[in-house]
Amino acid sequence: MSRLRLKESWIIFFFLGIIMMNYPFLHIFNKSVTLEGIPLLFVYIIGGWAVSILVIFLFTHSIKTESDDDTGSGTR
Repeated sequence: MSRLRLKESWIIFFFLGIIMMNYPFLHIFNKSVTLEGIPLLFVYIIGGWAVSILVIFLFTHSIKTESDDDTGSGTR
């Protein structure tokens, strides 16, 4: 993945995270419904947090893989 596409993806996911933690989405999930006794809003917030950690992990992993490919190609 090129550096420019990676930077664009970071920006897109940043703004997507901001949008998903604002009024319209929080209002949609702020219901009296529970999943296994946990309010739906908490499930939404914790799920979004877990997905954001996964996205950050995948981005850093792709950066590491790309830099390893760049530095290791001329050694042998």
